[in-house]
Amino acid sequence: MVMFWVLLLAISILLYVLLDGADLGVGMLFGLAQGEAKRSVMLRAVAPIWDGNETWLVVTGVILWGAFPIVYATLLSAFYLPLFLILAGLILRGVAFEFRDKTQQMRWIWDLSFAAGSLLASFMQGVTVGALVEGLQVTNGQYSGGDFGWLTPFAVLCGIGLCLGYTLLGACWLVKKCDTEVRDRAHRQIRVLAVSVLVFLVVVFVYALAEHLPILHRWIDRPYLFAFPAIGAVAAIVLALSILRQNDHWPFYMVALIFVSAFGTLALSFWPYIIPFVVTIDEAAAPQSSLTFMFWGGVVVFPLMLLYTLISYSVFRGKVATTAARH
Repeated sequence: MVMFWVLLLAISILLYVLLDGADLGVGMLFGLAQGEAKRSVMLRAVAPIWDGNETWLVVTGVILWGAFPIVYATLLSAFYLPLFLILAGLILRGVAFEFRDKTQQMRWIWDLSFAAGSLLASFMQGVTVGALVEGLQVTNGQYSGGDFGWLTPFAVLCGIGLCLGYTLLGACWLVKKCDTEVRDRAHRQIRVLAVSVLVFLVVVFVYALAEHLPILHRWIDRPYLFAFPAIGAVAAIVLALSILRQNDHWPFYMVALIFVSAFGTLALSFWPYIIPFVVTIDEAAAPQSSLTFMFWGGVVVFPLMLLYTLISYSVFRGKVATTAARH
């Protein structure tokens, strides 16, 4: 039963990163776009799906709260401020998304808010992941790192890296969904962003070696983990070829595959810990009776959510219109 909830948690996190990561990336690129016509097309590329994408973040929180309450309590204690800023960024961009169409003179404020909210949420998500990789200070089962124990150079570096990764994913989504100038600009942005992400990965690896982070020992003890970077490397080669050939379809899926390989590397590096090197999955799990009670809701609701996501992406597949109004 524990493994069932671990699997659902992993799927929820991965879906959130891939789906909402793409429209967060579009939001950050939106801040660089010039002209209402281009911005309107970019918004139409994410308008039908961005609300549903954020649902997977809610699912992640619910699973942690119900199935792994110790993790929920510890992470909230450690990341109270980052989580608050993530939610603030998501709310800001959501409000801006709807309000910008209701005004003309003040539209620039909502455009700025949409880009800023996307940047804030993305950066703080990366900081949170970086702090987890580096390790939390836990004493007697409770977080003891202080209000800003999560704020380290490595965490900030990961925040920047996730912003680059999300913008790369967003640029690939724009290539997949848009035509004309927006598509052409996104193709150029992918080249720069892909190189930037590669440089980031090299810097993170060097930093991990210099600081002797615990995760490195996992890679040495578990050489099969290198299969995931190998998959990512193949995806990066296909990505490069697809960009050189001006292909609109493959870049998004190749970047998504790179994210999946990175997620798999981290997840198996931490195994069997759910809070890296502090709390194991079995220690964090709720009582068996609680997991069983939740199970019946999970086997009904979770497939329906997956079905809804598949249907929504299927209905709104294809290129977006370049002239029609968004509503």
